[in-house]
Amino acid sequence: MLMIRFSRIGRKNYPSYRIIVSEKARDTFGTYLELLGNYNPRSKVCNVEKERVLHWISKGAQLSPSVHNLMVIQNIVSGPKIKIKHKKKQKEGEASKEAPKQEAPKA
Repeated sequence: MLMIRFSRIGRKNYPSYRIIVSEKARDTFGTYLELLGNYNPRSKVCNVEKERVLHWISKGAQLSPSVHNLMVIQNIVSGPKIKIKHKKKQKEGEASKEAPKQEAPKA
Protein backbone atom coordinates (compact mmCIF):
# COMPACT_ATOMS: atom_id res chain seq x y z
CA MET A 1 0.00 0.00 0.00
CA LEU A 2 1.26 3.46 -0.83
CA MET A 3 1.57 6.01 1.96
CA ILE A 4 2.13 9.75 1.93
CA ARG A 5 4.19 10.40 5.03
CA PHE A 6 7.02 12.33 6.63
CA SER A 7 10.69 11.51 6.25
CA ARG A 8 12.83 13.24 8.86
CA ILE A 9 15.85 15.20 7.72
CA GLY A 10 17.86 17.90 9.43
CA ARG A 11 20.40 17.94 12.17
CA LYS A 12 20.10 16.95 15.81
CA ASN A 13 17.39 18.89 17.72
CA TYR A 14 16.48 20.79 14.55
CA PRO A 15 14.06 18.62 12.60
CA SER A 16 12.79 19.21 9.11
CA TYR A 17 10.61 16.81 7.16
CA ARG A 18 10.17 15.76 3.56
CA ILE A 19 6.69 14.74 2.47
CA ILE A 20 7.16 11.61 0.38
CA VAL A 21 5.22 8.82 -1.30
CA SER A 22 6.53 5.33 -0.54
CA GLU A 23 5.45 1.81 0.23
CA LYS A 24 4.13 1.43 3.77
CA ALA A 25 6.52 -1.40 4.60
CA ARG A 26 9.58 0.47 3.31
CA ASP A 27 11.89 2.55 5.49
CA THR A 28 11.52 6.32 5.09
CA PHE A 29 15.30 6.73 4.86
CA GLY A 30 15.41 4.48 1.82
CA THR A 31 14.14 5.09 -1.65
CA TYR A 32 10.75 6.67 -2.25
CA LEU A 33 8.56 7.11 -5.30
CA GLU A 34 8.17 10.88 -5.28
CA LEU A 35 9.03 13.93 -3.20
CA LEU A 36 5.89 16.03 -2.73
CA GLY A 37 7.23 18.85 -0.58
CA ASN A 38 8.78 19.71 2.75
CA TYR A 39 7.72 20.96 6.19
CA ASN A 40 9.65 22.86 8.84
CA PRO A 41 7.86 22.51 12.21
CA ARG A 42 9.87 25.30 13.85
CA SER A 43 8.87 28.03 11.42
CA LYS A 44 5.62 26.27 10.36
CA VAL A 45 6.59 26.67 6.69
CA CYS A 46 5.06 24.03 4.46
CA ASN A 47 5.78 23.75 0.72
CA VAL A 48 3.57 21.11 -0.90
CA GLU A 49 2.70 20.38 -4.51
CA LYS A 50 -1.10 20.27 -4.19
CA GLU A 51 -1.75 18.73 -7.61
CA ARG A 52 0.66 15.87 -7.00
CA VAL A 53 -0.82 15.12 -3.56
CA LEU A 54 -4.31 14.94 -5.05
CA HIS A 55 -2.97 12.78 -7.89
CA TRP A 56 -1.52 10.21 -5.47
CA ILE A 57 -4.67 10.21 -3.34
CA SER A 58 -6.71 9.49 -6.47
CA LYS A 59 -4.36 6.57 -7.22
CA GLY A 60 -5.15 5.08 -3.78
CA ALA A 61 -2.34 6.39 -1.59
CA GLN A 62 -3.20 6.78 2.09
CA LEU A 63 -2.15 9.73 4.24
CA SER A 64 -0.44 9.18 7.56
CA PRO A 65 -2.34 10.83 10.45
CA SER A 66 0.26 13.61 10.87
CA VAL A 67 0.35 14.38 7.15
CA HIS A 68 -3.45 14.27 7.01
CA ASN A 69 -3.69 16.93 9.74
CA LEU A 70 -1.13 19.09 7.92
CA MET A 71 -3.09 18.78 4.65
CA VAL A 72 -6.30 19.80 6.45
CA ILE A 73 -4.52 22.91 7.77
CA GLN A 74 -3.22 23.69 4.26
CA ASN A 75 -6.77 23.23 2.79
CA ILE A 76 -5.60 20.50 0.44
CA VAL A 77 -7.81 17.80 2.00
CA SER A 78 -11.21 18.53 3.50
CA GLY A 79 -12.53 16.92 6.65
CA PRO A 80 -11.78 16.90 10.36
CA LYS A 81 -8.35 16.43 11.87
CA ILE A 82 -7.41 12.99 13.15
CA LYS A 83 -6.54 12.59 16.81
CA ILE A 84 -3.10 11.00 17.01
CA LYS A 85 -2.50 8.53 19.81
CA HIS A 86 1.10 8.45 20.96
CA LYS A 87 2.34 5.29 22.63
CA LYS A 88 3.92 5.92 25.99
CA LYS A 89 6.98 3.85 26.66
CA GLN A 90 6.77 2.19 30.03
CA LYS A 91 9.97 1.73 31.97
CA GLU A 92 10.75 -1.68 33.41
CA GLY A 93 10.64 -0.41 37.01
CA GLU A 94 7.18 1.10 36.58
CA ALA A 95 5.69 -2.23 35.54
CA SER A 96 6.51 -3.75 38.94
CA LYS A 97 5.02 -0.79 40.85
CA GLU A 98 1.53 -1.60 39.60
CA ALA A 99 -0.78 -3.47 41.92
CA PRO A 100 -0.54 -7.22 41.48
CA LYS A 101 -3.49 -8.84 39.78
CA GLN A 102 -5.99 -10.44 42.14
CA GLU A 103 -6.81 -14.02 41.30
CA ALA A 104 -10.34 -15.27 41.69
CA PRO A 105 -10.76 -17.64 44.65
CA LYS A 106 -10.99 -21.26 43.63
CA ALA A 107 -14.18 -22.99 44.63
